Parts: sequence; C-alpha cells; structure tokens
Amino acid sequence: MRLLIAGGTIAMSGSPARPSLEVIEQLQQQAGAHVEAEVFATVASVQFTADQALALCRRASEVADEGTPVVVTHGTDLLEEVAFLCDLIYDGDAPVVFTGAMRTSSAPGADGPANLAAAVAVASAPTARGLGVLVVFADRVHAARHARKSDSTSIDAFESPQAAALGYVEEGRLIRRWAPPRLPPLDVSSIDATVEILTPGLASSPDLVTAAAAICDGLVISLPGAGHTPPRFLAAAQEVAKTKPVVAVPRPARGALLRHTYGFEGSEVDLRAGAIVCCSILSAPAARIALLAALGAGLSGPELDELFSRYD
Repeated sequence: MRLLIAGGTIAMSGSPARPSLEVIEQLQQQAGAHVEAEVFATVASVQFTADQALALCRRASEVADEGTPVVVTHGTDLLEEVAFLCDLIYDGDAPVVFTGAMRTSSAPGADGPANLAAAVAVASAPTARGLGVLVVFADRVHAARHARKSDSTSIDAFESPQAAALGYVEEGRLIRRWAPPRLPPLDVSSIDATVEILTPGLASSPDLVTAAAAICDGLVISLPGAGHTPPRFLAAAQEVAKTKPVVAVPRPARGALLRHTYGFEGSEVDLRAGAIVCCSILSAPAARIALLAALGAGLSGPELDELFSRYD
C-alpha cells in the first residue's frame, strides 16, 4: 500500500494551526510498516494550484494502476474536488482512498488518526477493489463523485446527498452497501482552462453571465429548485452556450434538474431547450472540475454532452 501525504489539517498542529513535519512523520508511522509513505505536499488544500492537483491525481493513479492500493491524506476544504478529479482520470482496479481531518493533531479529540486507520482498512479490503476513488471520513465511505463537505467544523464533515454512503467501517472492516458504476476515464493533458460558477437568485442580472463569459472558457450555473432560472439570466446563459460550454446543476444538495413538470418561462423546459448541458447529480464544484478536466482532455460539442449525460 502507498500513503500519499498531501497536507491539510491532518498534517498540522498548534494554534493557529500550521503544517508540521513532526505530524507528517507521525502519519507515516501510524500508517504501519506495510505502508510506503510519500510526501507530496505540506500545504492547505486551498493553496494547491490546478497543476499540483492534477499531478497528485496522476501520481495516485500511476501507483494504483500497478495494483497497489493508495491512501491520500488531503486538506478537507477542497478534498471533494481533488478526489473527483482523480475519479475522472482513473479506471483501475486498486482503490484510491482520500481522507483528512477536521482537528489538528494537537487539538483535543484529534480525528486524523481514526480517519487514517479507517482509510487504510478500506484500501486494504478485498471488497474495495473495483470501487475506484473513495472518500473515507468518520467511518463512512463515499464514492468520490458523490462526496460533499457538508459541515465546516464537525468531525463528521462529509456526506453523499445524492446517494447513500457507499459503506462504512466497522471493527476495522469495510461493510459495503453498493458499488458505483465505473466510467471511462478522461485523458487530461492539463488543467489550464478558466471555468467559474454562477449562482443566480432573485432578479440576478444577465450582465453577470456576459461579464463572466468574457473571461472564462466555460461556466457552471447552479440553479434554484429543480432547474428554474430568472428568465433574462437564462436567456443570457443560453446565448453564451452557443459558443462556450455552460453546465447547469441544481443548487439544492439533494437536487434534480427536471425535464417537463413545469412550463413557465424560465422553467426546466426552457433550460433543456437550448445548448446548456444539464447535470443533475453533481454539485457545482464537482461539475466545475468535470468541465475543467473535459476541456483539458480536448472534449467539445457532443463529447461534452456525452460526458455530462453520465451524471444527469
């Protein structure tokens, strides 16, 4: 097994918390003699560049492609995004398991050791083979594409709002409830596009869409309800979608983009009538990562539609 240490709270101590080489050494020791540790980064996840995130995912995929299970310790702020990026590029059999901590090693009730132990147990489990990229936190096991950070401070910080947790860890064993379908990987050469998220609400101005499109290669729009949008905002987004990719996702955590329930102006019928790509089961951050990866893989037009249809 390989442990890739990529910074975050799990590798920090003190108040205010900062990266600690001593804690990193403790992580290496805790993982066990059968685990080979590799320090990839020691920073907070929000300090990662897109190139660093892609390099980490490539490294994890490279090791896992050799049949070696991988555990990645990572900052929780952007853990769901980087884990999903890894899920987009990896299709091997050995599991890649992301975990982290909400409390530093010096905090009372530090959760890092328990999360690391659970992640190692999952990565070691024969029943984890073929599951792809996972997130293990507070003894719950999530498919990377569904994992969301749902709490800023609680040690039970991750959930799968659009699906049940894949399983859980009990007495050091993986108890598996279901298995996510494996999807074809993307051959991502780089992540250098610019994609941003817009969240329209009451009377949002269409000028926001035009301004964002002028500096972006693509947009994600996070829509209220079941895919309903202020009409002028939607019209502007549909116009942009004629020349640049625009991906729509539902704003509610347990959301969906309907197809034909409502017929008022700005409803899901209008949304799906144009060039905007609809994606019901991804969060806005996950859809952004998917679009960045897709553009980095050279996808466009029908290829983009096909990719996001897997998540609709």
